[in-house]
Amino acid sequence: MIYLSVAIGSALGGMARYWLSEAMIAWVGPAFPWGTLVINVVGSLVIGWFFVLSGGNPERFIGTPEMRSFVMVGLCGGFTTFSAFSLQTLRLLQAGELMRAGAYVAASVLLCLMFVWIGAMLGETMITPPDKS
Repeated sequence: MIYLSVAIGSALGGMARYWLSEAMIAWVGPAFPWGTLVINVVGSLVIGWFFVLSGGNPERFIGTPEMRSFVMVGLCGGFTTFSAFSLQTLRLLQAGELMRAGAYVAASVLLCLMFVWIGAMLGETMITPPDKS
């Protein structure tokens, strides 16, 4: 069942990635890989959030191994696009777009780290009881 969960999650994540990438090109144009950047940021948010929610603490929401694999391996793995990020960075460099390539790498790393942290914090707020003092 875990393999089926991963397969379904991957298919759904891949379809969502394609849709969002095309939507971003239609919205802002193809000059900068905004779609891939947004996809990686959103994927980082989701995986950080779900990682915290499905952790081993008894006070946390504990999903089944199939649910965890569906979201973290399948959905996020099919949705996020690190290989596309790498290829787009290479193509920008090959085109002599050093500033755009550098901005893309820096934005991707910083935003994805920030949003995985935000996702984890969102998860923590959902499982941590409010302070009663």
